[in-house]
Amino acid sequence: MHTNRLANEQSPYLLQHAQNPVDWYPWGDPAFAKARAENKPIFLSIGYSTCHWCHVMERESFENEQTAEILNRDFVSIKVDREERPDVDRIYMLFVQATTGGGGWPMSVWLTPDLKPFYGGTYFPPDNRYGRPGFRTVLNHLAQAWRDDREKIDGSVTEIMDQLQGHAALSKGAGAVDDSILDSAFNHSRRMFDRKFGGFGTAPKFPRPVQLNFLLRYWKATGEDEALDMTVATLRAMARGGMNDQLGGGFHRYSVDARWFVPHFEKMLYDQAQLAASFLEAYQITGHEDLAAEARRIFDYVIRDMTHRQGGFFSAEDADSVVHPDHPKEKAEGAFYVFDTRELEAVLGETGAAEFGKYFGCRAEGNVEPNEDPHEEFTRKNILFRANEPAPAFTEARAKLLQYRNMRVRPHLDDKVLTSWNGLMISAFAKGAQVLQEPRYLLAARSAADFIKQTMWNPQTGILQRSWRAGEGHIAGFLDDYAFFILALIDLYETDFQKLDLELATTLADQMCALFEDTTNGAFFSTAEGDHSLVMRLKEDYDGAEPSGNSMAAMALLKLAAITGNDKYSQSANKTIAAFHSRLTTQTAAVPQMLCAYLFSKDKPRQIQFAGADPTELVKIVHSKFNPFQVLLRSNEQEGPAEAQICEDFICRIPIRDSEALLTQVE
Repeated sequence: MHTNRLANEQSPYLLQHAQNPVDWYPWGDPAFAKARAENKPIFLSIGYSTCHWCHVMERESFENEQTAEILNRDFVSIKVDREERPDVDRIYMLFVQATTGGGGWPMSVWLTPDLKPFYGGTYFPPDNRYGRPGFRTVLNHLAQAWRDDREKIDGSVTEIMDQLQGHAALSKGAGAVDDSILDSAFNHSRRMFDRKFGGFGTAPKFPRPVQLNFLLRYWKATGEDEALDMTVATLRAMARGGMNDQLGGGFHRYSVDARWFVPHFEKMLYDQAQLAASFLEAYQITGHEDLAAEARRIFDYVIRDMTHRQGGFFSAEDADSVVHPDHPKEKAEGAFYVFDTRELEAVLGETGAAEFGKYFGCRAEGNVEPNEDPHEEFTRKNILFRANEPAPAFTEARAKLLQYRNMRVRPHLDDKVLTSWNGLMISAFAKGAQVLQEPRYLLAARSAADFIKQTMWNPQTGILQRSWRAGEGHIAGFLDDYAFFILALIDLYETDFQKLDLELATTLADQMCALFEDTTNGAFFSTAEGDHSLVMRLKEDYDGAEPSGNSMAAMALLKLAAITGNDKYSQSANKTIAAFHSRLTTQTAAVPQMLCAYLFSKDKPRQIQFAGADPTELVKIVHSKFNPFQVLLRSNEQEGPAEAQICEDFICRIPIRDSEALLTQVE
């Protein structure tokens, strides 16, 4: 067994590589100094602990003694957890996408000793195959080029950096953003919508809740029912499919096919948070209980399997899991989640298994077609999905099968706590408490927020940490950590109106602006000034699997302005939206969460202020309805009868004390 420097790190991903024969360094000055002193190029490998192909490349290359010998001789090797250091990941992902036309993880990039990239890609097989050059071939070629053709590399680096700066720069648009961008984004969704299977585009299909966020808000603003219909159809299709864990709740990362059937089995916290919120909003609009039920299943999963005993939420569960407990090193994707019919019969009995299997699409020969299973991991296995509708709940059968499944070796848990992802999950639980009137959800949200405040927030320095694990917070937070947590605090405040939430939200907003805002040109950098290991500062705007920091910062500031009346927040938010004029007008599909902020900014948001001794029943009525263009406040008046006062466009209506009357006003 080998032990390298990663053994001293906290990241589960880095610790996975701590016994590789590769002489890994974490990102930092010791590695940079070695590269400069020995005049060697840097091999930078970026991934995360629940990444399937990261595991594959480790087994094939990083555990291989011959490959490690080449790396240790000719390169300085650095390993980065993209979830801990999204700043590093974004810079070099921009390079890989610009030079190869694609990107993903594991990401493999070669840098000069001054950290400028000159070659990159994603997964490399160990030898030449799949039409890809083998990893050892690439290493030997680049080592020779570094020795014999250094001048050419140095020249290309200068050109590459100029191109990256151009990609990263925000082009100034002419004129103001107008409502045509909203119709453009909606029409793009219409064109991409899969009317047979739901979702947008073809396989592989990813849940992209930011797009659903926009469509629901577009529906609210325009009354366009197709926007709502596409959203509900997509949510229901995902809920029926194999990418929804039909036993334990929660959604897998994405579907490799068009019908949401065969998932990539990792489970990410940010997906659970955003999808729970989408199901809840769709339920608020439609009243359809099946949508609320899916939100509850997500929440049950997160509380049961993804929550630290002190309250914070863990990051992810792996796609790969042990096939048989007697062989713990033999892993396959999805092994924890799939069943053969003999197992079903052993747990449920022959008749029960037949009934259960009919509904969940199980077959004796397995239900995954050969073309859907290129690596033959699911031979004679069944992925549970809802093959027939309508159907009984199978509550007892599900519980029995879940108990049986829990006796298997669970997938690896990435147990670090990330502020940004916790912010998303806190917001989702707060919304769950509002919409479903479930005290457990408010308790989960408050416990996680308290965890962040107690372990990752330093009121003396004003610094919010990004990551916590094993009793220690580390890495100063980035824009998304501040923005997501500020919104979480606002959502908590709008749930039970604790002033401390609002006070901390404004404190963090001021700190966010001080650290990240470009006061000259508008918008926010993802990173604070002063990190000399970063070759550039980026203003991230792409709303992908996670919303961008800028989109969420704009929304957080707009809401704070509406609640506090402080125009400095709305000014920063509007400058942010204006800074992305070009992206908003030419690539609207890339920024749906920014469009949500734009929709919120278009008119003065509605304010609803509650007063009196106990306005709980009035608050419930407002929480039951979907109105994303309003903010809620609690008056200092704590005595007298409960009442709600609605203010719009600088005009406040007569306070309402009657529940039925309020209901007609918030429909």
